[in-house]
Amino acid sequence: MTPMIDVVFQLLIYFIVTTKPIDVITNLDVFRPAPDQTAKPEEKPPNLVRVGIYQDGYTVNDVPATLELLDVALAKVASIDAGQTIMITVSAVSEHGQLVQALNLCAKNGLKSLSVVSASN
Repeated sequence: MTPMIDVVFQLLIYFIVTTKPIDVITNLDVFRPAPDQTAKPEEKPPNLVRVGIYQDGYTVNDVPATLELLDVALAKVASIDAGQTIMITVSAVSEHGQLVQALNLCAKNGLKSLSVVSASN
């Protein structure tokens, strides 16, 4: 009896290993909807606005600026896209009040997507 059981298990293993199952998912017909012709093409997002705060003043995209010019630049950015990310780089030797003034200008112009990073210089 034992040899017959042994042969049955070997045959079972042989059929399990050699059988190739049919992949049902690859044979299904899928009808995808056509692309929407009225949809606007995806626009390229605007460049990141970089505000630098240093001991001697501010920069907007690496161009030196005063507090008034910073306010004008942030107002222009907010009029184009209020969801624009503003990356504020703060120098370690700058005054804390300068950062607060820049953050107040961002809040005044409705810019809420802010990223504040510190710089070593």
